[in-house]
This record gives sequence, C-alpha cells and structure tokens, in this order.
Amino acid sequence: MGAAPGPSSVLLAGGGSAGHVSPLLALADALRRRNPEVAVTALGTETGLEARLVPARGYELRYVPRVPLPRRPDPAMLRLPGALRGAVAAARQAIDESGAEVVVGFGGYVSTPAYLAARQRRIPIVVHEQNARAGLANRVGARMTPFVATTFRGTVLPHASVLGMPLRREVSQLDRAARRDEGMTAFGLDPQWPTILVTGGSLGAQRLNTSFASRAAELSAAGLQVLHVTGAGKEFEPERPDIGAPYVVVPYADRMELAYAAADLVVCRSGANTVCELTAVGLPAVYVPLPIGNGEQRFNAADVLAAGGGLLVEDAAFTPEWITDNVVPLAGDGERLFAMGSAAASVGQRDADDALADMVHRAYASRPAPRADAVGGQGGSA
Repeated sequence: MGAAPGPSSVLLAGGGSAGHVSPLLALADALRRRNPEVAVTALGTETGLEARLVPARGYELRYVPRVPLPRRPDPAMLRLPGALRGAVAAARQAIDESGAEVVVGFGGYVSTPAYLAARQRRIPIVVHEQNARAGLANRVGARMTPFVATTFRGTVLPHASVLGMPLRREVSQLDRAARRDEGMTAFGLDPQWPTILVTGGSLGAQRLNTSFASRAAELSAAGLQVLHVTGAGKEFEPERPDIGAPYVVVPYADRMELAYAAADLVVCRSGANTVCELTAVGLPAVYVPLPIGNGEQRFNAADVLAAGGGLLVEDAAFTPEWITDNVVPLAGDGERLFAMGSAAASVGQRDADDALADMVHRAYASRPAPRADAVGGQGGSA
C-alpha cells in the first residue's frame, strides 16, 4: 500500500530566530525529498534570520509585517487590531498566490496571521511547537486544528502529538566517530586531546564567553582542548601556556555538524534546537539556560537531564570557579562522558522531519470533499 498523496503546494510560517527557521527548513527539505515538484513557500519577516537563510536554501520567501502579540495591556494593544488585519491580509495573499493547500506554522510573529488566514481560506493547518513551554502564537493556532506536533513530552497544547524537532539531515544523520578527523581538521584541532565545544548559539552567550575566557590557560594546561564559538563580533584572544592543548576561538560555525563530530563535551544554552541536536547525535552537555524569556530553556533540557545525559547550571552560577570545579574534571573523565552520551542519545530523535511531513500529508488528506451541490457552480460559495 503506497503512501497517501501529499499537497502540491505548502506554506510554511515561521521566522525571527534560528529556533523557528531551522525546523522550517528541515521540513521543507523532507517534503522535497518526497516530491521534488512540491511548491514550498516560506512566510517570514524582512528582519529575521529567514530573510537570509530561506533564499539561501533555495525556497521562495514572502513577507508579512511583524506583529508582536502583547502579553499584557499596554499602548501596543490598541494598535494590535489594525496591525493584525494588515498581516492577515498579507498572509492571505501569500496563500492565494502560492496556491497553498496546507499551512504549517512554527510559532513566532508570522504564525498568528498565517493561522488566521488559513482558517479564513478553509485550508488545513499544522502547528509545530519547538519549546517545552508553548508560545502564544501556537497556543492560538492549536485551537484551530487537530494537527498539532510538539518537541517535548511535557508541552501542553490541545490535540498535541510528540514528534520531536525536525533537524537538518547533516546533523540528524551524523556519524560522529566517522567524521571526527574531518571535524578536527576543519577547526585546526588536535585529535590527541579531549575536546570541549562552547557555544551560545548564533548570537553567542556573554556568560559563557567571559567565564571561559578567564579559564583558557587553565584548560589548556589541563590538557583540555576547547573549540569556542563566541558569536560574531565577540571573539577574543585566549591566554595560553607555552605547552598545552589548543584553545580555538571562532565567531561562528557554518558547519556545526563538524563541531559536534570533534566534540566530547558541549557547554551551551538550552534552546530547543540545541538540546535536540545534541541528543540526536549523542553528545553530553552542560546546559546553561538563558535567564530571560518565559523560562522555556530550563524546561527544554528536562528530558535529557532526567535521563542522565546532561547537567544544568543557572546562568548566575556559571562562573570561572564552576568551570574549574566541574567542567575540568568532567571533561577529563572519558568513562563518565561515554555514559552521559549514551543517555543523551536515548532521548534523541532523528526522524522528526519525516514524522512532521507525515502529519502534513494527513492534514492534506483531511480536507473536506467538495459538496455535490457546489460542482459546476450549483449553489455553494467559495
């Protein structure tokens, strides 16, 4: 029995941060693998990462005005109805001109107008929530559709199924052992040393940067090699002893999968995409949640922490002394790192892109059949 036919055109709404754009692109790729002819259109803003990443991946991008939804009464609330009407009109135009048969939203500023426009056009909606705590846009969207996917088990949304995070195939299919030497070469690292990857995401993390910078010489002297991805414009010259392991500083890593291949331990924020990538490839990590927002980063790491695949330390507690007392002994304990990596892999999911593509196909198949009295213009209305 063959797979159910899928849509010929899909509109994917999400943007602003890499957390929304990365799963959007992973789903786009999965849909194209199934049907190279499917039309994939992304809906985003002119100021988000999608403005660069979506066209670079070869997909069409349409824009809607950025309309933040106020979380509490303030002057912006008075402007919301007019601003939202304009954004919904732009989303509706994107649906009409692309011929979209399913709309998939990943949260963020553009998803609410996309959900509302899809409901007006009676087009199936699919919602994917990346974070453990759902954002406002997806809480709205989940009430409009039975096709709701979450990344983590603890996320509360109507109609939700846990599918995991759609990941780039370069990460989800990574064989770290087979690519280790390639990763070492790519970043100028030495394979004889245990390697710590430090990353705060595309924007960097000041707490991680300053704390590690003050311990660079100690880490090198302890025989611990560091690959430190600081974020653009936040590089520094590490202090190093005459003899010791390399400490390599780069502003960003275009091929993060090679950084993962080189690493034995990761110190990072606990954004949903980061947590899911590390568990998919089986890397142990020290998670330092971002101390602002709605607290979702702490909860994103809950499953891997419960499995024993990571440690969590609050941002204020992540000091140079904490590195000395905790990171140094952990990074040098190969047996413990192996056990933590296996535990991380036990909660990792590598096929969420295909699982979400399956949901898109089910949503498409759920469309109501045309009414008999509407055929040939007999009654009915669009």
